[in-house]
Amino acid sequence: MVALVVSVLVVATGVLPRDGAVALAERTGPVLLFVAALTVVSELCAGAGLFAAAAALAARAARGRRWVLWAGVVVLATVVTAVLSLDTTAVLLTPVVIALARRTHTPPLPMALAVVALANTASLVLPVSNLTNLLADHEIRRSGTDYLSLMWAPALAAVVVTVVVLAVRDRGAIRGRYAPVATPDAPDPVLLRVTGVAVAAMAVAFVVGVTPELAAGVTALVLLAVTLARRRPLPVAPGDMVPWRTLLVVAALFVLVAAAHAHGLAGVLHRAAGDGHGPLDLLRLAGVGALASNGINNLPAFLALDPATAGDPLRIAALLVGTGVAPILTPWGSLATVLWWQRCRQVLLDVPAATIVRQGLLLAPLALVASVAALVAAT
Repeated sequence: MVALVVSVLVVATGVLPRDGAVALAERTGPVLLFVAALTVVSELCAGAGLFAAAAALAARAARGRRWVLWAGVVVLATVVTAVLSLDTTAVLLTPVVIALARRTHTPPLPMALAVVALANTASLVLPVSNLTNLLADHEIRRSGTDYLSLMWAPALAAVVVTVVVLAVRDRGAIRGRYAPVATPDAPDPVLLRVTGVAVAAMAVAFVVGVTPELAAGVTALVLLAVTLARRRPLPVAPGDMVPWRTLLVVAALFVLVAAAHAHGLAGVLHRAAGDGHGPLDLLRLAGVGALASNGINNLPAFLALDPATAGDPLRIAALLVGTGVAPILTPWGSLATVLWWQRCRQVLLDVPAATIVRQGLLLAPLALVASVAALVAAT
């Protein structure tokens, strides 16, 4: 309610001029629509048992070897983040992975920390992996550059650095073997198979360039129709399928940042972010984006710093690195981390804030520098 009231007042009083409000709606409206559709897809995937089935497959493939199980979780978190977004990984995959760790008598904390790390550092893979990517994708395409050709190298570097660092840090916890455990069967095998095919088709649609909100919307309708046709209960109440509160808060952040830009914020941030697209210039921009993201949140940080890119694809990519890979120093740096922390509490896994900060201090600088270096090398 606060978000809604503030947004209306900012526009109604002219703090955000009418032209600015229209431009903001044109840019962010499709993004919010996509988030709504993808959330429905993710909830229906969870209801069909897709995440649990994938975790069970990882457990069977590991054959009692903890390091293979950990590797399976890493692959699963990376794929879910890439295709279904980092927030899906945080909200729906986290409890599945923690339950899997407990069933196999594996320490759950390293598994959960790997999930939240990859929810952020693997979020550069596709435009749909992160809201900031979607906000940037239109500008990237307008410059005549394709998102995948621009971002594949920094995305790969971020994931590789994360996996190597966590494997070294947690090597003691992922040693040894566990006794194979029985995994529950899917409640409806037909629905599970249809869901898997639908999600795979949606992923292909994202890669070949189908409009994200269209691909996600069609997939949501298909999965909803199949779920109802199979007479399976919805995973949550119909009114909770779409995250209305989250969308309102995100929209309010967009409005406030746009209003601040209209009153001089752009100039201040532009001076901090610098100019140019040399290696040090890109690293500077990524670093400013990382500091802003960890200080407030990555969504308003990206919108606030976006004008400093001046539409240059390399500078946009550097800002995406700073606001996508590096917001892991603080629990509020990204919405995914906040949601992950809540999920851990709900399944009775205590994760002190200091643990999140320590992991961020270990990972964020390495992943950021490696990603910017890969971006420079690839271009």
